Amino acid sequence: MATRGHSSAPIERLKGNEWRALRILLPYLLEYKWRVAAALACLIAAKLANVAVPLIMKEVVDGLDPRTAIVAVPVALLAIYGILRFSTTLFAELRDVVFVRVTQRAIRRVALGVFRHLHSLSLRFHLERQTGGMTRDIERGTRGISTLLSYLLFSIIPVILEFALVAAVLIHKFDWRFAAITFGAVAVYIGFTVLVTEWRMEIRRRANELDSRANTRAIDSLLNYETVKYFGNEEFEARRYDENLQGYEAAAVKNEASLGLLNIGQSFIIAIAVTALMLLVAEGVAAQSFTLGDLVLVNGLLIQLYIPLNFLGMVYREIKQALLDMDRMFRLLGEHREVEDRPGAPELPSGPATVEFRRADFFYEPERQILHGVSFTIPAGHRVAVVGHS
Repeated sequence: MATRGHSSAPIERLKGNEWRALRILLPYLLEYKWRVAAALACLIAAKLANVAVPLIMKEVVDGLDPRTAIVAVPVALLAIYGILRFSTTLFAELRDVVFVRVTQRAIRRVALGVFRHLHSLSLRFHLERQTGGMTRDIERGTRGISTLLSYLLFSIIPVILEFALVAAVLIHKFDWRFAAITFGAVAVYIGFTVLVTEWRMEIRRRANELDSRANTRAIDSLLNYETVKYFGNEEFEARRYDENLQGYEAAAVKNEASLGLLNIGQSFIIAIAVTALMLLVAEGVAAQSFTLGDLVLVNGLLIQLYIPLNFLGMVYREIKQALLDMDRMFRLLGEHREVEDRPGAPELPSGPATVEFRRADFFYEPERQILHGVSFTIPAGHRVAVVGHS
């Protein structure tokens, strides 16, 4: 159980389940319920307008059939087409503007909670921890909050919503084969993406560890510049720093190679599905069971559906990475505070006061006792420092 400190929202330590970060962030999101609701409403409106665009374009193409002489219908539909195109962008931008306050407030509250908790920990914690790596973990964790909220709410949910709308249109206007191919392709696409991305996450995790280690090495070495110069250890410190950089270089190269494999596989799955669906529509047009507008409709729906899916691997990877980074930050909040007030401890009186210690014992480690039954008094307005042999 993590220490809450001064944060007004519950923060618990993550124990092997990175997705619990979503539950940890939920109280911060609910602080602005109306903003979240408005952002989701804008999201739904944008997707409805986006899916309606190919439907209108189908009617425009069919209305331009030379066998029809009603010119006013295509003109009106083209006007609606333009309005829908504009509405897609308008609602998407409104969504971002409305939700940015929620994201920034969550980052602020979490960062403040971590900062206060670190100041409440004992000196031993700060002496044992490497400041460079810890500050990098906090930086990544706060950045991960923005990444998580942005991609989860405005990439994953929109894709799911748009997929449901496209599937409904295909089932309503065409036969079962269109929906089956679409569902099957998306299922294979998602399965392939998840498997490869999970493998890539192990590479990213290793790269992050090496990056933190290199950053820690550099900061600690520079903080102890005088000692390094005194013993002439510049080359030794440089070699140790380069060892970590070399490991990070290898992990980064492997990461880019795996990204290429992921993109090739995703493109292959999408190409097969689009080709199969377009062949079905072309056969229907040749048999006069479908119109040219239907060909435009299917092509437009698939493009709008598969373009976001092209980024699914990146989105999934970034979400997992954000959860991992947040996990490392939240683990700092799980650090136990060694020095805490007893239950029912009275408040310190305001104004001048005398502090008295009676038979005080103190240690950081049980095997290394520092104070043994020490008694002393600190008069009001005085300062006393306890100094060891070192």
